[in-house]
Amino acid sequence: MSYSPTLRKFYTDEVVPKMMEKFQYSSIMQVPRLTKICLNQGLGGATQDKKLVDHALQELSLITGQKAVPTAAKKSVSNFKLREGMTIGARVTLRKNRMYEFLERFVHVTLPRVRDFRGINDKSFDGRGNYSIGIKEQIIFPEINLDKVNKITGMDISFVTTAKTDVEALELLKLLGLPFKNQRN
Repeated sequence: MSYSPTLRKFYTDEVVPKMMEKFQYSSIMQVPRLTKICLNQGLGGATQDKKLVDHALQELSLITGQKAVPTAAKKSVSNFKLREGMTIGARVTLRKNRMYEFLERFVHVTLPRVRDFRGINDKSFDGRGNYSIGIKEQIIFPEINLDKVNKITGMDISFVTTAKTDVEALELLKLLGLPFKNQRN
């Protein structure tokens, strides 16, 4: 018997039938699904302090449970003292079980820790069914030890779906538990 996250079972048992009913799909294969979650942390100060990247890689690995990969600059920009190939960020792409585990922790543990939280914005869709959210502080994640944080940095989280439209993607993410503040139909 193989392991399957709770949210993945919830998707197949609850979300798929609701989406089939609402959008009148003729096949289960037409129902949109979450394919991956990408976390990206850009570090502008990494040009002066090389240890920032090491801390970011360590923190992203702690948050996701998967090894983070450094990102390099594609172009040289003299005003920012940036050379092509310099490491200036960190990223992680989560798929399958780790993706569902991260989403469950993000919705039920991390988002409630945000100060003055009233829901996430529902206008950050890209027109192709993908959603992105920006986080200002990495310390909202319970995996991060506040005593070991040397600099507060933000990150971008992108939810990539197979939905054809933003309306389908919004409904999918709502059913998966993301707390949107503005309800548009």
